[in-house]
Amino acid sequence: MLSDELDARLRFEARRRGVGIAEVVREAVEQHLPGPIGEGRAPLSFFAIGEGGPPGASERVDEYVGKALRKKTRRR
Repeated sequence: MLSDELDARLRFEARRRGVGIAEVVREAVEQHLPGPIGEGRAPLSFFAIGEGGPPGASERVDEYVGKALRKKTRRR
């Protein structure tokens, strides 16, 4: 979900460059995430993949991922 303002900026940038919104999003994500998994980094194990997660898990995914990352960082 994006705020209306961020959505407008994204759409403007895509039109300005003559590319799709997905292309702008992919480039932004690539610029802001660490390098590929495998360079001393393991993939995240995701919470509640499939059925059976707690109610509201999709709305609280940032909270759950943050908690998992903090736990992983403390183990090192």
